[in-house]
Amino acid sequence: MEQILRRLCAACGPSGFEVPAVLAAKELLEPLVDEVWIDRLGSLTGVIRCGKPGAKRLLLDAHLDEVGLVVTGHKDGFLRFKAVGVDPRMLPDREVVILTDPPMLGVVACLPPHVLSAEDREKAPEVKDLFIDTGLSQEEAERRIPIGTPVSYRTDFTPLGARQVCTKSLDDRACFAVLLRVAELLKGQELDVDLYILGSVCEETSGVGAQAAAQGLAPDFCVAVDVTHGRTADAPKGETYGMGGGPAVGIGPNMARWMVKRLLDKAAQLDITVQKEVMEGNTGTNGWDMQIANEGIATAIVSVPLKYMHTPVEVVELGDIEDCARLLAAFAQGIGEEGAQ
Repeated sequence: MEQILRRLCAACGPSGFEVPAVLAAKELLEPLVDEVWIDRLGSLTGVIRCGKPGAKRLLLDAHLDEVGLVVTGHKDGFLRFKAVGVDPRMLPDREVVILTDPPMLGVVACLPPHVLSAEDREKAPEVKDLFIDTGLSQEEAERRIPIGTPVSYRTDFTPLGARQVCTKSLDDRACFAVLLRVAELLKGQELDVDLYILGSVCEETSGVGAQAAAQGLAPDFCVAVDVTHGRTADAPKGETYGMGGGPAVGIGPNMARWMVKRLLDKAAQLDITVQKEVMEGNTGTNGWDMQIANEGIATAIVSVPLKYMHTPVEVVELGDIEDCARLLAAFAQGIGEEGAQ
């Protein structure tokens, strides 16, 4: 699992520029499914066919895009930019990868504390006041880095303790790793549905990748697999979920009740510890849009706890990934006959 996560997360793929991430995911998915394709918007789909005429369709989705930056201009060789889902507090003195061909390195410029006023030292920086230092002249920067060039965090893959790992883009590539593991667990097993695995694009900006795929694939039921906020020492307990506490099952008005019950029942049967995440409104996941594709799709949401979301030091627990995969694999088996109409 560590090697899969290293490979997926090393690819740079901010929303709208996901091609490297999609190609890495495609290579990992192909041996596990019957067919793989990339749709017009760039989302990746693989299918495991059950071989039964008229079989229902179950769609499992995890998005492949990550937060990032986009270049908007040049000033004295420095780059102006806008953020795509990035918290500006994460940016000063951060190393980044500028996705030119070939990619270039840069650092987000910051003033040292010695030259800041006492008032400025107390303020969080705003994107409009930040620049990326490229080490280039104005002429070189304009020639080599066009406006619209995407930018990604540059970071290492770091094991933390025995069971946790830290890197960028674990939101949501840790969950695509879950889907790869589901496909591995189900390979050779009897299914009564055609199982579609989706690595969708543009979740961080609009959700159009999953929305268009759900419209085209017309599944009977779908599960959005995403991350939720992992518990840290300074986090509110009621809004975060324990690392190593198992996947979080979404409960609320936008999740099909029978699917929630099935997930909880399967967890109990397999002795998988799960957490319950009450989602009273917009879930902030692809499930929000997939549920209203076509005439409506029965939808559930399962999440992996993750610390430090939308930063270059996101952290997940490997055991939560395995338990999430085991739960979804069990959920998929027999769902065609057992699931609600």
